[in-house]
Amino acid sequence: MLNDDIVLITGTANLGLAKAVGKILKRPVLETARRFADGEIRITIPENVRSKRVFIIQPTCPPVNNNLMEILLMIDAARRASAQEITAVIPYFGYSRQDRKEQPRVPVSVALVANLIEYAGASRVVTVDIHSEQEQGFIKIPWDNLYASYSLIPILRKKYKKNLVIASPDKNGVLRATAYARLLKADGVAIVYKERDIKTENVSLALELIGDVSDKDVLLVDDMIDTAGTLVGAVELLKKKGARSISAVATHGIFSQPALERINDSVLKEVYVTDTVPQKNDGKIKVVSVAKLLAEAIKCIYTGESISKKLFP
Repeated sequence: MLNDDIVLITGTANLGLAKAVGKILKRPVLETARRFADGEIRITIPENVRSKRVFIIQPTCPPVNNNLMEILLMIDAARRASAQEITAVIPYFGYSRQDRKEQPRVPVSVALVANLIEYAGASRVVTVDIHSEQEQGFIKIPWDNLYASYSLIPILRKKYKKNLVIASPDKNGVLRATAYARLLKADGVAIVYKERDIKTENVSLALELIGDVSDKDVLLVDDMIDTAGTLVGAVELLKKKGARSISAVATHGIFSQPALERINDSVLKEVYVTDTVPQKNDGKIKVVSVAKLLAEAIKCIYTGESISKKLFP
């Protein structure tokens, strides 16, 4: 049971998801963000939060920099208003792909962003399927990373009963693909080998396939879809290798141009994504909400229950 000392606030990034979480928790969600005429962000928390536990629900999705600035200002406002504890619930964590120095003279951008969130005054961070889990070590405050499979697997189990192979679009997603294969009782796992030009953003080339997909229904599993170049390249290779049908599932649907055009022009049957980024069901895109996952995580944090025991499928 949640008491009156919990406060939910949000910015403009994903109001629909924040309100869905509030509805499950039976708590109001306070909107805080406005704009001055010149574009500056103005944050005002409309209720007293002194000695209260504040949960800020705000993905840093596109426009990434605006939404990042909003959450930093919301954290600062709550801290200066004497909140007892401030949890930054960031379903999609922008800059998470820039997690290492893969070439000279580049920043580790996600480390800087995480440190800004800690410096602003957050007591805890909650994310969903962060790009690489070692990012949780970039800051000293607790960081709970949730798995969207909690929300996605029940839907996928109804859809895929047999003859299923789970595919990873690259070697970095093998652990995720293996987990989905276990949870869906798939016939096997396939891996698309690709090369990426580290000097050019959003460019990669699918080269070869490890595994057998002949006459199988293939489900490609990834953490995000941005321009869909990697996804469509993998789909083309899987089709050449004899896959009967090909669908995809990803936690974060960024869908930068020309992603939707590429998906609709491909042989992809359907693409499942969550609402960590604002979405709508459109053509091949099927949206699954993570509102229940976030609401249950907030309950666990509030009551002190184990997140791993309750929310990991």
